[in-house]
Amino acid sequence: MTTSATIPVTTIPAIRYADANKAIDWLKQALGFTEKAVYRNPAGVVEHAELILGNGMIMIGTAGHNKETSHWFVQPGAAGGVTASVYLIVSDCEAVYATAKAAGAEVLQELQSKEYGGKAFIIRDPEGQIWSLGEYNPWATA
Repeated sequence: MTTSATIPVTTIPAIRYADANKAIDWLKQALGFTEKAVYRNPAGVVEHAELILGNGMIMIGTAGHNKETSHWFVQPGAAGGVTASVYLIVSDCEAVYATAKAAGAEVLQELQSKEYGGKAFIIRDPEGQIWSLGEYNPWATA
């Protein structure tokens, strides 16, 4: 596969939320994301949002809003859990853990040191999405 030097090849997780406006606020408060772009319709419903953390990005939208694609996605509560989660690399796991807990994240796995490097923890957000956070960076070379 050939790529252009001006277009990075990357992976951007896309997540649907029942209330994407509340999710954006929570992700900013709990995990430190910032808004790159948020597109709302005239009723204020988030049709597409791009949130940045470090040099990574997630895109989110409102579940069930787009009738053409809404049947492709199932919310975690309706599915009995999630089938995938996002891993965020953070430089100070203890600080992010404290912030996430203060924002009401459900802790699924407490902050702990990992034998493969760094500290890590796993949380569930208010709508049931699971987030793994850790200091381990698989891109870094030893």
